[in-house]
Amino acid sequence: MGINPEDLTGGRAKRLERELSDRKYQEELRRIHRLGLPPAGSIQDKELASTFQRGEVPHFSGIKTFLKTPYLEDVTLVGEHEVAVVGVPLDTGTTYRPGPRFGPEGMRSISALYSPYYYERGVDLREQLDIVDVGDIFITPANLEKAFDQITKGIEHIVSNGVFPAILGGDHSIGFPTARGVMNAFGRKIGVIHFDRHLDTQKRDLDERMHTTPWYWAAHELHFDMGNLVQIGIGGWQVPRPGVAGAREGGSVVITVEDVEKHGLDAVADLALEVAWSNGAEGVFLSFDIDAIDPGFAPGTGWPEPGGLYPREALKLVRRFAAEGLLGMEVVEVSPPYDSSDVTSLLGVRLICDVLAASVEAGKLGRDRSGRPQTARAREIDDRAREGDGA
Repeated sequence: MGINPEDLTGGRAKRLERELSDRKYQEELRRIHRLGLPPAGSIQDKELASTFQRGEVPHFSGIKTFLKTPYLEDVTLVGEHEVAVVGVPLDTGTTYRPGPRFGPEGMRSISALYSPYYYERGVDLREQLDIVDVGDIFITPANLEKAFDQITKGIEHIVSNGVFPAILGGDHSIGFPTARGVMNAFGRKIGVIHFDRHLDTQKRDLDERMHTTPWYWAAHELHFDMGNLVQIGIGGWQVPRPGVAGAREGGSVVITVEDVEKHGLDAVADLALEVAWSNGAEGVFLSFDIDAIDPGFAPGTGWPEPGGLYPREALKLVRRFAAEGLLGMEVVEVSPPYDSSDVTSLLGVRLICDVLAASVEAGKLGRDRSGRPQTARAREIDDRAREGDGA
C-alpha cells in the first residue's frame, strides 16, 4: 500500500500553518516602520523593510537577542511577559576546559539563524508566546559563592513574577543556584529532569561547589531531594566515584544511554516523568547539559564523552517533558571556544525552542493557533494590552 502524502507530517504541517494567526507579525511590521523609519523609495516591498533594522530580518544583522525577541531593559517589568530568556555567563565552576561563560553570547548569536515558526509542529512563537530577553545576570567570576547568590536572586525574581525562565548557561555549577531560585519562588516541592553524561552529585570538587556538585547541594534546600531527580544519558569514563556514591545515597534514578537503547524513548520518558513528579512534587525543572549529546554532534563543551545521545533522541524527550508542564529550563556547558561552526550553540537553541513549542502545543504556555489565550497569564497579558490600547 502506498503512502498518502496527506498523512505525512509534512502534509499535516501545511494544514496547520493555515490555522496560524499573523497578528503579531503585522504588529511587528508596523513597529519597525515606526521605530526604524520607512525604507528608501526604491524598495518595492515597503511593508517588509525599514531604513534601520528593527525586526527579525535580515537574519545576519541586527542586535542579537535570543531569536531577536525584544530586549527588556527594565527587569522590574518582567511580570508583564510569559517567558524570560536570561544568560548566566559563569564558568568559574569548570574543572578542565573553560569557555561556557561565552555560552549565552554564542546561543544568542546563532539563534538569529532561526525564525519563530516551527514547521512540523505548526507553532509560531512570535504569534503564540510573549518572550523577552532580559540579558545576563551580573556575575563575579572570581567568587563562585557570590555568583551563586546573584544567580539565585535573578532566577527567583523571574519565577516569583510567574514567568518561565529559559536559562542560557554557563557551566553546570549554575544548576544549584538556578534550582534554588526556582524553589525559593515556587515554594513547593519540585522534581528535576537532568540530561548529562556525568552525575554531578558529589559534595565537593577541588574543595569547592563546582560543576560536578549542583544536585548534591540542591538536595539540601527546602523543596527538593534526590528522590525526585532523574538523570538521563549518564555513562562512560568521566563519572567520578564520589558522584556515584552521592547518587546512590541520595536515591536518584539514573538512565544511561544503553538504557535508552534497550527500553526505548517512550518507556524512558514515562519513567522520568513518574520519578520527577512523584512524592508530592508539584512542579518540574529541566536541566540540560549539552555534553549529554554525543560530541560528534556537540563538540563545543568542556567534558566531551563519546557514546552520548543523538540530537533527535534528546529533542523528542524534551518535547515530551515540556508537554507535561515545566517550571523552567536551563541549557548549560555550551562552550563556543571549542565549538565547530556553531553547531553546539545551535543545538542549545534548538532545545529551548522545542521546549517552548511543545509547551505551547500542549496548552501549558501561550496561545492557540488562532491567537486565543490558553493560560491565565496569557489572558492577563492580552487584557493589559487591550487596556493600554484603550488608554
